[in-house]
Amino acid sequence: MNAEIVNGLTFQVEHQDSQTKARAGRIVTAHSVIETPVFMPVGTAGTVKALTQEMLETLDARIILGNTYHLFLRPGHETILELGGLHKFISWPRSILTDSGGFQVFLSPEASMQIQHALGSDIVMCFDECTPHPATHKQAKDSLEMTSRWAKRSRMEFDRLKNTPQSTAINASLFGINQGNIYPELRRQSLEQLVEIGFEGYAIGGLSVGEEKSQMYDITEFIAPQLPVDKPRYLMGVGTPEDLIECVARGVDMFDCVMPTRNARNGQVFISTGKLNIRNAKFARDERPLDDACECTVCRRYSRAYIRHLYNSSEMLAATLCSYHNLAFYLDSMRSIRQSIALGEFTSFRTSFLNKFRSSSNEE
Repeated sequence: MNAEIVNGLTFQVEHQDSQTKARAGRIVTAHSVIETPVFMPVGTAGTVKALTQEMLETLDARIILGNTYHLFLRPGHETILELGGLHKFISWPRSILTDSGGFQVFLSPEASMQIQHALGSDIVMCFDECTPHPATHKQAKDSLEMTSRWAKRSRMEFDRLKNTPQSTAINASLFGINQGNIYPELRRQSLEQLVEIGFEGYAIGGLSVGEEKSQMYDITEFIAPQLPVDKPRYLMGVGTPEDLIECVARGVDMFDCVMPTRNARNGQVFISTGKLNIRNAKFARDERPLDDACECTVCRRYSRAYIRHLYNSSEMLAATLCSYHNLAFYLDSMRSIRQSIALGEFTSFRTSFLNKFRSSSNEE
């Protein structure tokens, strides 16, 4: 498939699984090459909590997220612009995606575009409304129609700003966000309106907000394959390791979630056979690493007993070690997924991964 170049984003699908909708490819921005499917660590306030940028580079994270609204509040987009833009301000040379602030809904589409323009992010998200769950059909329809109006205004303002100097952005790209709650016909209506406007990538929003897991999978399976085949497909705010592989199978290219770092700060780590709570007393004398199958620096050096001790002593290093490991697990899992797609082995890998991950309660 030929590369599609619009603004600064190039996207190419390189491998397509024959039995599912899974696909592997690459996104190229002005700041990095991003192999897909990709998991993007969340750095709400310009930091992936408990980790340094050097750690993220060691983990080979190619893109991280920033939160437009929080950066607008502190330190302010004008301050960040004066200091050289978000990449320079946080000392991150690779790609940045900024969400729109729509989840907070204290901005306007124009203000959201102006703030993201000042930040200089590589991927800018349209201003949208994340419909709460549960929502009636009418509530969801009214919400998506407002999101569609906002998408058009976002597109117009984004395009107007491209030729203005108040930014450090280098050929940024704009993604539209599909809404419609759990109603397939509304999801299709939203997509038709977004495609008519035209975007460099398309996101699926409003899922993983309280609906049943099966509903999230069903909607993703319905709408993801309908998103333009030559553009990146981004499922926002998802999710667990199982969610990632299941939604890759449904055609998704990009994911983000606070789970690996948030759970790490509370002592929950993801390992190849599931999850474990490292604060459990049974780990007090456990000399094993968090995960025997993991090659990250934490697992190569530190024991479960030591990390449990850090939590019990309220030491900050506990959150750092577990956050590092959890992101290593997520990013390594995505690398394995990409490799399995390229080798034509995704279906067997998916079965093996899920069977192993669900194999025990992991209070080992």
